[in-house]
Amino acid sequence: MISTRDMQHMKKVILKPGEHFVSAETGVVVSTLLGSCIAACLYDPARRIVGMNHFLLANHRYSRETPVCLSEAGRYGIHSMELIINGMLKLGADRRLIQAKVFGGSSMLPGSGTPGNFACVGEVNCRFIVEFLKNDGIPLMSSDLGGSRGRIILFDSMDYSVYVRKMKEIVPKVIDREQRYWTHAIRAHEQEEPDTEIWE
Repeated sequence: MISTRDMQHMKKVILKPGEHFVSAETGVVVSTLLGSCIAACLYDPARRIVGMNHFLLANHRYSRETPVCLSEAGRYGIHSMELIINGMLKLGADRRLIQAKVFGGSSMLPGSGTPGNFACVGEVNCRFIVEFLKNDGIPLMSSDLGGSRGRIILFDSMDYSVYVRKMKEIVPKVIDREQRYWTHAIRAHEQEEPDTEIWE
């Protein structure tokens, strides 16, 4: 296992909300700062190909009765996951060998609080990533989900280890950034044209 001191001399990639990264290059450290968002760290240990994203499901309403992957919000999470999976496959990864480590989903962005909705966006994100991996047959090797503290994570492409540093207190700028990202995502989703079905 490489120490964080050794990581200082490695190539670094920093992900912002909504971004993703794939690579077949060893010696890369992918980092991001998480609040209610989720980061999925995927890797094919045989082909030595990695991928990581930073996403937040965005919707006004969340139902406890419907699996998140089948919800409107889940559609955007699936898109984020497929971006890194497809990116890894293009680099030569074998989908059957992909494994996952996932992080984030803290209680930092409260929901609307209306009856039938989740009280926390982070809870929805946690449910989604676990559901997605199970449905897709991707083994979940380790996770650090939920809670009330933000996280800084470092994903090492050399040995697939993930270093997690939890914040001691809630940082207002993290909440503000995620609130703006969540609001922007909802606005973008609402402006999308509905899918058109073509019958032949």
